Amino acid sequence: MSSAPIRVGIGGWTFEPWRGTFYPPKLPQKRELEYAANALTAIEINGTYYSSFKPASFAGWAAAAPDGFVFTVKGSRYVTNRKLLAEAGESVARFVGQGLVELGDKLGPILWQFMATKKFDAADFGAFLDLLPRTQDGVALRHAVQVRHDSFHTPEFVALCRAAGVAIVFADSPQYPAIADVSGDFVYARLEAGEDDNPFCYPESDLPRWMAAAAAWSAGAQPEDLPYFGAAPAPVQPRETFVFFIHGGKVRAPAAAQELIRLLG
Repeated sequence: MSSAPIRVGIGGWTFEPWRGTFYPPKLPQKRELEYAANALTAIEINGTYYSSFKPASFAGWAAAAPDGFVFTVKGSRYVTNRKLLAEAGESVARFVGQGLVELGDKLGPILWQFMATKKFDAADFGAFLDLLPRTQDGVALRHAVQVRHDSFHTPEFVALCRAAGVAIVFADSPQYPAIADVSGDFVYARLEAGEDDNPFCYPESDLPRWMAAAAAWSAGAQPEDLPYFGAAPAPVQPRETFVFFIHGGKVRAPAAAQELIRLLG
């Protein structure tokens, strides 16, 4: 069976404890993105959750990364942290219009992350999915949603995302329940249960499991040992797959990403 690219990375690139553990000693901070982008295959830009950036910033980040590298972009909290998502249209337009397209072919999916207190409301969430634009300035946009309340554990939520072509983020988290149903034409996984005491963020014995999961997603399958809530599996087709070591075990996240890249060969 054919497969799609697997991209593995971390959240952001500016983190002081990475200096001397991931980044070489005395590496100028202005070259940290260049170094990270050449060591990994993807980075999730998290700063966009908190504030907006100028088009020149996105263009500069794209220029620092090699061909084939992909950035995913975390959507604004002003979109996701609201009572009525259906009223977020203006904020969505402002977010996608700030200059994301300057990333060019290095622009990956936009991640819309919701607070753990956000409960599933089918009508409101469906209206939110309808607000997500397919293009911006002629550039195709892709979207992923990370929900963290167990009220989303329903076939109706999976069906809404599939109808919209929006990916449901699979998050391996020690705090929040996971949803592994595939709903878009790509897969977005966040491995959040790492610990700094582990040299590879996760126990080294766990990495083959995530290697196998990434390979399955890439080939169009759904790993058997994960939680599913849809009425039926997604169609089997190759899907570009993003895997991020993020949140837990942040100091060791770059080492984990590099090791998973090595295992995937």
